[in-house]
Amino acid sequence: MTSKLLWLAAAAVLLAHPATAQVPGSPPPPKETPHIVPPPVPGTEASATARPRFPQLKLEQLTPEQKPLGEDVLKVSSVGLGGPYNILLRSPILEKRMFDMLYYLRWQTSVPTRLNEFAILVISRPWKSQVEWYAHAPLAEKAGLSPKIVAELKETGKRPSGMAEDEAVTYDFITELLADKKLSDATFARAKKVFTDQQIVDLTGVAGQYHMLAMLLAMGEQSIPPGRVEPFKASDK
Repeated sequence: MTSKLLWLAAAAVLLAHPATAQVPGSPPPPKETPHIVPPPVPGTEASATARPRFPQLKLEQLTPEQKPLGEDVLKVSSVGLGGPYNILLRSPILEKRMFDMLYYLRWQTSVPTRLNEFAILVISRPWKSQVEWYAHAPLAEKAGLSPKIVAELKETGKRPSGMAEDEAVTYDFITELLADKKLSDATFARAKKVFTDQQIVDLTGVAGQYHMLAMLLAMGEQSIPPGRVEPFKASDK
């Protein structure tokens, strides 16, 4: 197994299990408390009959191009080849390139973790992305984002109250780009007061990457592991 393949396979886990990934030759990511999920509340579980649009891949079904990466994913993933892996393994080259980018955007970005995770939630909320919210809401709170802000964004889908200035800039920066397909001089000037040039570029990059991931998850109708409680209900706006 080449060091490059090991690096890519380790980066693969960042989508849903960032705390377990380590890339050879790179400093290990900071240790995080495992995401402990309480037992499902009766009547609120993800539908047991719901199925992703792509049949779940098994290791023995993988092509010679897919199998080496699939084997490494299985070494570090507690959900096996499910979740985003079930989609991305259909396009091995895209998967490798995406994980390469995700490693930087999750562990080497210049954006503080609290704001980086908040940016991911801001992207996932309009999509009601079950996987993204399930994976990143606990990480955002652990990084210091107020649980009240997380809860308000989840419940209303609107601009949370009580944000610090850097959080407000993060929210306004991303939502304006998404809604208007441009960024006003006023919002850019606010961003320049709290972020460096590199941080502005990295913030835009993480927003774009998780927008792409939300699209893939929505297209494939992938959700969280069976038996877990989905963050969003169909009735949520």
